[in-house]
Amino acid sequence: MSKPSSEIVCFGEMLIDFVPNESGVSLAESAGFLKAPGGAPANVACAITKLGGSSAFIGKFGEDEFGHMLVDVLKENGVNSQGVCFDKDAKTALAFVTLKKDGEREFMFYRNPSADMMLKESDLNMDLIKQAKIFHYGSISLITEPCRSAHMAAMKAAREAGALLSYDPNVREPLWPSSEACRQGIKSIWTSADVIKVSDDEVEFLTQGDAADEKNVLSLWYDGLKLLLVTDGEKGCRYFTKNFRGAVGGFSVNTVDTTGAGDAFVGSLLCSAAKDSSILEDESSLREALRMANACGAICTTRKGAIPALPDNAAALKLISHSH
Repeated sequence: MSKPSSEIVCFGEMLIDFVPNESGVSLAESAGFLKAPGGAPANVACAITKLGGSSAFIGKFGEDEFGHMLVDVLKENGVNSQGVCFDKDAKTALAFVTLKKDGEREFMFYRNPSADMMLKESDLNMDLIKQAKIFHYGSISLITEPCRSAHMAAMKAAREAGALLSYDPNVREPLWPSSEACRQGIKSIWTSADVIKVSDDEVEFLTQGDAADEKNVLSLWYDGLKLLLVTDGEKGCRYFTKNFRGAVGGFSVNTVDTTGAGDAFVGSLLCSAAKDSSILEDESSLREALRMANACGAICTTRKGAIPALPDNAAALKLISHSH
């Protein structure tokens, strides 16, 4: 058995989103649902392979139809699945997600406890983690034990092996005991990351202040962070490093569903960083990488669902060249 190898290892949850087959209705009003693979870290892993990068996913699934379907989705998307395992006692997580008329998402989660929460340290494929150039994770895996301890152990192994640590907290308040627990949980591993990406809404949630105010954003900075990114929806993104900061404009597209846009953005940026880690120190290369990431995020909003809507390089480059 050859040693597993993937440049970017994504850790956390993969689940099934049930999305109403008509848009703009509440979960209660919806007559039927389509099942869509979801879970931010898994979306990022698929975004990477779609752009020609190499990724692996580490997480736990129920030993059930849905769990096997999700692992098949990873394999079909060329994601290394040597880090996945199954739980015979817990089921694969489900989420019901609707886009209400105002475009806001409403979530209802079924995880009591779901298989992804039952991942334990002994389940970790340490070989896979230790050879990663980049180790990427969210915050949902921090909510409960044993997954929290597994998350901490995986982060520690990746850091000791010299990987770049990438964190996208993906705030999902309903999953935490309270808003304050959510804020504290997310902040508990804040100073371990090299790269952190937050949305403007997440800046407001974490700082309890205005995301447009740079003072609030900079309260999230810590010495030792290499790159802090704030995504501002269709407006693009802002970037902050020790030596420079700025903004890169977004792309106007016909938005249908914002699910997965942030994951497409992150996947694209991590692909660029895996190819050339100097983008974190060189502003013009970083801006170029962020333009690509913005294009990927924009394209992802033009189709329903996260994984089917993830762009390839050609689509992203086409959007960039048409927007000059």
